[in-house]
Amino acid sequence: VAVWADDDMLLQVFLNLMSNAIHYSQQGGVVSVRCEILVDRVKVHVVDTGIGIGEEHLGRVFERFYRVNRDRSRASGGTGLGLSIVKHIVTALGGEVGVKSEIGKGSDFWFTLSRLDSQLPDESEFSIV
Repeated sequence: VAVWADDDMLLQVFLNLMSNAIHYSQQGGVVSVRCEILVDRVKVHVVDTGIGIGEEHLGRVFERFYRVNRDRSRASGGTGLGLSIVKHIVTALGGEVGVKSEIGKGSDFWFTLSRLDSQLPDESEFSIV
């Protein structure tokens, strides 16, 4: 299935989501990507078996500079920008983002994009990926 997207932007979304999934999964954990084909959209899930996120944080994880794990600093590789960049890019591409997670059971970060064969987005500068 093809989607309307800028290939560089889409790559950045995947890099950010995969990087987080790997970082927060322990040795032997599993990170997977799956796609749901919906009527007019594609829903992509990046799922991990990592440490999970508490319910009290789920509404804020896409905010700029928000970190669930305060121990992860810039020195150790965290800026608190990765997920807000994901949200910004996906929103610019006309999609939505979300997350389901539970402490000790991992996380399911997802985003949607318009299918190529559905209504075209307003912008004409998108690439076919």
